[in-house]
Amino acid sequence: MRSLRTAVSAGVLLLLVTACASPQAQVGAGAGDPKPEPQLSVSSPPAPTSSSPDIAPGEPPPNGGTQVPLTQVDAAALAEDYPRSVWTEGDGTVIGAIGQEGGCSKVALQVAEQSATSVHLDLVETLPAEQQMCTMDIRFPPLTAKLDAPLAQRTVVLTSRKSG
Repeated sequence: MRSLRTAVSAGVLLLLVTACASPQAQVGAGAGDPKPEPQLSVSSPPAPTSSSPDIAPGEPPPNGGTQVPLTQVDAAALAEDYPRSVWTEGDGTVIGAIGQEGGCSKVALQVAEQSATSVHLDLVETLPAEQQMCTMDIRFPPLTAKLDAPLAQRTVVLTSRKSG
């Protein structure tokens, strides 16, 4: 008798648990379509807009330099997110640009070519010769190089490459 009561109690309990767990259809006036259950959607955050660390408009270049107008700079060969700031210092024979380096790499500014109409600057990122653990950061150091003559109205052509 006791086992019969236990079996009946267990059956009633099972019936209650399953009845509460299953969705019930709406019945009666105005029941209409049941509301869909909200769905959780996972999406990645929007990609950050590429903003290079160029010198902000109205902000002076490093070392008290004079900003070279963007109309005088040809940066078409640079990657889209590479900085494009160029300035001169002193009498115009020192030229500066913002480089981009990261982890164990180091960037340097090299004057590749000078003519009466243009100055070609090469931003060279040197990678270490041996594999090593490096931080995952990006730095934008200001760099300078010496010109043979003042920049004046010559066009500055910027290129970048990796070495090492």
